[in-house]
Amino acid sequence: MSALSTIWTVGHSSVELDDLFRLLRRHDIEMLVDVRSTPYSRYAPQANREVLERACADQGLAYRYRGEHLGGRPADPACRDAKGNPDYEAVRQTPAFSAALAALVADAYSNRLCLLCAEEDPARCHRTLLVGKALTRTGHEVLHLRHDGSVETQAEVERRRTGGQLTPS
Repeated sequence: MSALSTIWTVGHSSVELDDLFRLLRRHDIEMLVDVRSTPYSRYAPQANREVLERACADQGLAYRYRGEHLGGRPADPACRDAKGNPDYEAVRQTPAFSAALAALVADAYSNRLCLLCAEEDPARCHRTLLVGKALTRTGHEVLHLRHDGSVETQAEVERRRTGGQLTPS
């Protein structure tokens, strides 16, 4: 069975925007969807929301911010465990997450899009653990761009993250 749509992801880390845009162009990305809960960085100010939004416009890329519902740090205390850590399964059950995911998928049918977060390694990022899992559960292909130019599938990242152990999708 082929995937319903393909959705790419990338972490900006501290890479310069020129390098980030070069990577996105290499994969013909048309829309960048920012899924950071807080789209600002004191370490990488080039990735601050307004700067990034202007830079995307200059590059001919659409920019959407969806971190309020697809971000890795939920504001809702019901979406946190006893220690205050995010409970991604609880997040995936919220109507706001479901609506934001549906909007993301709708955009993916008309645009080649890439989710953006801060963490370069997708195995350590909510774009794999939260959003990628939700997308693959519903039949979408998720591909993670790495700064070295390589691409990892969601399954490859999961295997790397778990040391080869199978985890529920």
